[in-house]
Amino acid sequence: MHRNGFTPDSVVVGRSARMRAVFEFVDVIADSESSVLITGETGTGKELLAHLIHYRSGRRAKPFVPVSCAILSETLIEAELFGHERGAFTGALRDRMGRFEMANGGTIFLDDVDDVPLAMQVKLLRVIQSRTIERLGSEKQIPVDVRIITGSKKDLKQLVGEGKFREDLYYRLNVIPVSLPPLRERREDIPSLVEHFVRRYAHIRGVDPMPLSPSVMDAFMRYPWPGNVRELENACERMVQTCGCNHIRTGCVPSSVLFHAKGALPEAAAPPTGEMAPVSLDERLQEVERSLITWALRSSGGNKSRAAELLKVKRSTLGDRIEKLGITA
Repeated sequence: MHRNGFTPDSVVVGRSARMRAVFEFVDVIADSESSVLITGETGTGKELLAHLIHYRSGRRAKPFVPVSCAILSETLIEAELFGHERGAFTGALRDRMGRFEMANGGTIFLDDVDDVPLAMQVKLLRVIQSRTIERLGSEKQIPVDVRIITGSKKDLKQLVGEGKFREDLYYRLNVIPVSLPPLRERREDIPSLVEHFVRRYAHIRGVDPMPLSPSVMDAFMRYPWPGNVRELENACERMVQTCGCNHIRTGCVPSSVLFHAKGALPEAAAPPTGEMAPVSLDERLQEVERSLITWALRSSGGNKSRAAELLKVKRSTLGDRIEKLGITA
């Protein structure tokens, strides 16, 4: 099971041709024992895809162990991956199993493998070749049966050319390459992803999924999503958790998404492109007013006097409109 009780299969979301090709490729390679290298920008879902490969493989009943190499210092990464014996270093008060041992019989996912120091790359290569590890402070060879999947946010081939990544390790890891596109290159997947995440977090909150106003989806479609799917998921979670009504409007959208371009104002007044249904002018004007007031309050840290200055209205006028629209501080 994945976090929040969802299996990896539950988030196979994506109607774009590129993502359909990725999911079809997963079915082809899942039962292979070969190493997989997943490349993609931060937030594109490399760990989730690695988990999906494991989940659909013959190793699914065994552990899936993810490791973020980026957050481990050079002095800690060896002990984290291979474990240590009691007294191996200051603070090693007991024997400790490493991540490779934890993943025995299953899959280990080494994310941000591009951040692994050169000295550690030699030891990692040795493990891949011998399928044995040595705990720090011990000379005992411990056999491990693991499938290795790695993730990289950088082009490892380029790092090899720059002398920052071992060529022999690169070829050991890059047996089966998989590339994940950034969200901005598959915008047609945004509506289905939003629907999925809103439904997920509404379920967690114990409420019915809230519908989104067309202007919210317009804002999501325009935003470049530099943080990719992870940023989109965070935005959806925030909206579901903070929305005080049963309909997600532009006032519920994070200001970083709504006003991503410097000086840009929301286009909530514009009907969605291609939509032929009648549009309520009063409702759309209220959405614009609500989104602007919410933006001003967030920008001013909740200071209504400062928010009124940003909107060029009297503080009393702003107070009246906040009360009329039911906006909470």
